[in-house]
Order: sequence, then C-alpha cells, then structure tokens
Amino acid sequence: MSDHDADRANDIEEEIQEIRGALVDDTIAVLSPAEPICLPETATVDEAVQAMLSRRHAGVVIVDTAGRLSGIFTERDVLRRVVGARLDTAKTPLSAVMTKSPEALAAGQRVAYAVHCMSVAGYRTVPLVDADRRPIGIVTVTDVIRWLAGLFPEAVLNLPPGDSIKDPERIDAG
Repeated sequence: MSDHDADRANDIEEEIQEIRGALVDDTIAVLSPAEPICLPETATVDEAVQAMLSRRHAGVVIVDTAGRLSGIFTERDVLRRVVGARLDTAKTPLSAVMTKSPEALAAGQRVAYAVHCMSVAGYRTVPLVDADRRPIGIVTVTDVIRWLAGLFPEAVLNLPPGDSIKDPERIDAG
C-alpha cells in the first residue's frame, strides 16, 4: 500500500469514527424538524389535504381542545383510509380516519431512536412533542435521509464499487 493510499485509508477511518459518533450522539433537534400543521379532530380530510399540499407536508397532527397531540393523519392514511374506502373528503372528519394516540418523540431524543421507530414500526412521519404533549415539530424519513447523507464524507461517497469501475455501456439486470 502506498503512502497516499495509507493516508486516504486513515482519513476515511477518522471520518467513519465521526459518523459513528453522530449516529450515537445526535439528537432529533439536528434534523431541523418542520413546524407541524395542527388541526382539530373536527377538521375534514379535505381541509387536511389542502393544508398538506400548501405546506408540502406528508401529514398533519390532530390536537385536542388543550392543544395536546391526539392523532396524526398522513398521506398514507389518505390512500388507505379515505380513497381506498371511497369516503367523501369534504364530509369526513379527521377523527374518523386519523391514527389515534400516535407515538411521539421529543427533540432531545437521539436520531438513532427515531430511526429505530421508523424501521421497526414502519413510521414515515413522527410528531415531536414537548413535556405537555403539545406538538412542536414533525420528523420524516426524508429528514433522516438528508441527515445521513450529510454525515458521509465525499471520500466515502466517491469510492468505486468493488475493485473496478463499472462499464457504463454494459447492460446489467437493471
């Protein structure tokens, strides 16, 4: 191994150690969670979808009269619980199609735990709440992917696959 290759390998190993540290130590706050769209249970599916479209969010959180989290309604719910059931979006209240009492996280919890929740439970959108269970943010799989991509150094992202660079003219199973 040349000195250049050894230096490059050491640099990559140091960067990997930094990634490991971030995976263990970073909290959800580093994801810059979006401000949630909060609606009452009486809001209609149509109102929720319009709010989601206008703010480009994957879901809304439903709050009770005290402003505490009582449910979540996501784009997946639109497909499965509304369109799939052929419900009238203008007449269907969120209370009829939301996920009641969803799991929520705090901004001080570790990103690794959010990844665990998303992976094990299949969540793509997770509300963040304060100590009184009032929504303060929303974290999505996209937020986690952006964070992960930011952790990887250019040296790692640009490593060739295997021992040789693929011939771009050769068609494979893709």
